[in-house]
Amino acid sequence: MALGRHTVVFVLFCCLCYITAFAVILRTTNKDVWANEFEPIELTCLIESISTNNPRIEWKKIKNGVPSYVYFQSKISGDLEDRGVLREPANLLILNASRSDSALYRCEVAAIDDQKPFDEILISLAVRVKPVAPRCSVPDSVIVGSTVELRCSENEAFPPAHYQWYRNTEELPEEPKTSARFYNSSYVMNTQTGSLKFRTVKKEDAGEYYCQARNEAGTSRCSSQPMEVYDLDIVGISLKVLGVMIAVIFVTVGLCRIQKQGYCSCKDHGDSNYKVPQHSSGMDYVSADEGHFRHKSSFII
Repeated sequence: MALGRHTVVFVLFCCLCYITAFAVILRTTNKDVWANEFEPIELTCLIESISTNNPRIEWKKIKNGVPSYVYFQSKISGDLEDRGVLREPANLLILNASRSDSALYRCEVAAIDDQKPFDEILISLAVRVKPVAPRCSVPDSVIVGSTVELRCSENEAFPPAHYQWYRNTEELPEEPKTSARFYNSSYVMNTQTGSLKFRTVKKEDAGEYYCQARNEAGTSRCSSQPMEVYDLDIVGISLKVLGVMIAVIFVTVGLCRIQKQGYCSCKDHGDSNYKVPQHSSGMDYVSADEGHFRHKSSFII
């Protein structure tokens, strides 16, 4: 009975060895691959078992659920035509990774002479993109005790960038209470959105500020921008307002006095009388509007 059991196990083992010896079996060293933009990356498709001498090897790129050929009929095609190389046994080397290369890639090997003639492996590639110089917004000057927010953002990085603020080239801790130097500061930093908000600005918060964006692909920063913090000059503002009011009063009084003294009155010369010149002769000339000439004097013959 024991002999029969061992015989069955041996037969099953032999069958398994036979199937394995005549089957295409693939594996990869990494199914989730990250690469930095503009750098080379290799997707591994290793053939562990095969009997066919010239198997058919294909690579396909699947973007948004739509497949397209990358390696077909022994040549690189598609958008990797000038940037891709097939390396033995079936690895795909991308010489200059681009953000558009992020997708699923499927390695397919077909061997017609094998008992199991086909196998495939699916690999995910994500290309990291370095942040560009972020856009920073820093107010030129603020009043002591006021609330102010500094902003920093950029839209190119993948994965999305994290943000870090600096004052006078010194890194601001995310939590000011953890540092003796910044313990009295009232700011709140959001490394996800790039916001640096001061709830109550103090004189010591003045300085040169800049922001740095970073992810796994690299870092980038904006140029330094000064922020001045000054006290509110109540006395100076009051004196300025008082001066303006006094000036308005003087101008108003002056205009009233000028008007009372009649310097602004104007004589109307539109009513001037123009008399018809008198003639020494006994003839009286009248206007043409009367339509005729009247004889005023008698002639003596």
